[in-house]
Amino acid sequence: QLQFVESGGSLVQPGGSLRLSCAASGFTLGGYAVGWFRQAPGKEREWVACIDMWLNPNYADSVKGRFTFSRDNAKNTVYLQLNSLKPGDTGVYFCARRLQRCSTSSADFISWGQGTQVTVSS
Repeated sequence: QLQFVESGGSLVQPGGSLRLSCAASGFTLGGYAVGWFRQAPGKEREWVACIDMWLNPNYADSVKGRFTFSRDNAKNTVYLQLNSLKPGDTGVYFCARRLQRCSTSSADFISWGQGTQVTVSS
């Protein structure tokens, strides 16, 4: 099955940090952009970040300067480092892929994983 497997989510206090991982299953990352999205209860899925096949990252304004996206093609895995977390960062975090270039629209992506829960609360 061609999908990602996300991990690393947890309950963390405001100001804390987490590192999310997203491992590709059934395909290789080369040639694809990978996007991170999140969905809070009762809200639509929101674009968080994307890294294209040339390793250029892009971030939503709400996370710029706090989140860092990286990828390791040799391990077929991408990572999202979350720092200075806020309660508004709470949600299920998903990753997905599309050919070559980034997009901020979830409709442009495929191979969605099950997501990993991030909860920021004191």
